[in-house]
Amino acid sequence: MAPRISIVIPVRNDAAALARTLDHLARLPAIAACEVIVAAAGDPDGIARAAAGRARVLRPAGSTRAALMNAGAAAAGGDVLLFLHADSLPPADFVARITRVLADARAVGGAFEHAFAERTWSLRAISAINRVRYRLTRNYYGDQGIFVRTTVFRGLGGYRDLTLMEDLDFAQRLRRRGRSVLVRSPLVTSGRRFLARGPWRTFLLIVWLLALHTLRLDTQRYAERWRGPADRTPGMPWPGRAVRR
Repeated sequence: MAPRISIVIPVRNDAAALARTLDHLARLPAIAACEVIVAAAGDPDGIARAAAGRARVLRPAGSTRAALMNAGAAAAGGDVLLFLHADSLPPADFVARITRVLADARAVGGAFEHAFAERTWSLRAISAINRVRYRLTRNYYGDQGIFVRTTVFRGLGGYRDLTLMEDLDFAQRLRRRGRSVLVRSPLVTSGRRFLARGPWRTFLLIVWLLALHTLRLDTQRYAERWRGPADRTPGMPWPGRAVRR
């Protein structure tokens, strides 16, 4: 029997992106067998309208992505958890692909290939560079659609209470638990954060944060710079800087 998948979507003040993702999911035949949970912070009316009749909406106390995802996972009833960003679209056959991966008892979870929705040369180059990194390391970012057996997720204690890089931290712990599989089919995510802030400036900040994380130095003080203020839509431009693409 195929495992039941619970899709957990963390969202903060981003109803428009959530609506597009739920529209995409609604067009996929396999979604009928999935549970969709939106763990939300901010914009209660907009998010309620976007999710109406298509997802269960939770309002956890926290607003970090880690807190939202943990709350969604705690309420989930599926055998598998798929953490999906509010501006990311999984491939049409994502259920079949996850089921195929987890048919191997050694596999504990994994993620999808990454692709940007926008086709600018800079984003294509950044995606290609990032592809080399995660194929070599099996350390995934959240916009690759991390999936995991529910029992494994709970055994790991879920996402750590981090304001930044909670996805990379979890992917590293997941890889140590068992076989972590890269699905060679792209999950398409918006490059709006990169385009609004400048693709290469944003990429260099990621490289800097990754270096700090690797050296076990503090990355959390950069959280608001990356995420933006809690009362604004994620990925807004940095103030006072011209954008170059």
